[in-house]
Amino acid sequence: MSACLELAPQVGAKAACAAMAVPRASYYRRRSAKPPAPGKPRPSPKRALAPSERRAVLDMLHSPRFMDRAPAEAYAALLDERAYMCSIRTMYRILAENKETRERRSQARHPGYSAPELLATGPNQVWSWDITKLKGPGKWGHFHLYVVMDIFSRYVVGWMVAEGEGAALASRLILETCRRQGIAPGRLTLHADRGSSMKSKPVALLLSDLGVVKSHSRPHVSDDNPYSESQFKTLKYSSGFPGRFGSIQDAREFCRGFFAWYNDGHRHWGIGLMTPEAVHHGRAAGITALRQGTLAAAFAARPERFVNGVPKPPKVPDAAWINKPKPCGAAGAAPQGGLRLGA
Repeated sequence: MSACLELAPQVGAKAACAAMAVPRASYYRRRSAKPPAPGKPRPSPKRALAPSERRAVLDMLHSPRFMDRAPAEAYAALLDERAYMCSIRTMYRILAENKETRERRSQARHPGYSAPELLATGPNQVWSWDITKLKGPGKWGHFHLYVVMDIFSRYVVGWMVAEGEGAALASRLILETCRRQGIAPGRLTLHADRGSSMKSKPVALLLSDLGVVKSHSRPHVSDDNPYSESQFKTLKYSSGFPGRFGSIQDAREFCRGFFAWYNDGHRHWGIGLMTPEAVHHGRAAGITALRQGTLAAAFAARPERFVNGVPKPPKVPDAAWINKPKPCGAAGAAPQGGLRLGA
């Protein structure tokens, strides 16, 4: 219609309406229409608060007494003091006019935590440790199992069953394990969740003295410590795991047998169906070569059974990650056993 109104003075109303397929009646009605009259200002209701009263309500809600309290609480507190300014809904309207309808309570603001990105390309570069509970003989009794494992080889380098959980016990286990494995300063990163023992000052001072880099999971993120969690599941879902242990000696005896099997007899799919002991002590390449020879002999004997050619044994990964960075955000590979903070 607007194009027809612009074209009509030049070619005539009839031609413009025909060209634009606009009825001439609509054209004349639109041309003769008067602009809408400005609306009359809406009168303020008699019951509305005056500007000074609205300012007083806002000042009251801004006061130190009520600045972090909900309007309903301010309303009730004033009523208890035999004072009334306005309804609760009016308080919310006044706050909305000033763009202040948000959480008014004083709340703690927690810092943002970056995801730990840990890379191990060989044994004794990154360890993961955690503590789990083992049920004792009594209904509410339990023992604490401390486990330290190498994330590259899945080898349990140290463990301990104790009556309780504490920084002193954790420090002793870490110190003995580092000495047994011959850890040199600056070569190891120790990862754990954010438990009280893991974040304790004695453990932090010990790691500093040993030259071990400490790393912690993000709060309330369960998959930042996947290797220890997976190992605990293997432990507690094993066929011989009892519902309860009769004594701490029973718990230690069971764990002694379990971790001997886990290190020397358990063929872990995540490390190419090798035992953790073979990977940790550098025997994986030789075992892989023997497996390849066996498969080649099987292929030579009955090639018709292998439609895809000579089969290959499972590959041992050349790296183990905790929170491997995505390709689009990775700026380069992390140093061996090092800690890279996420963006």
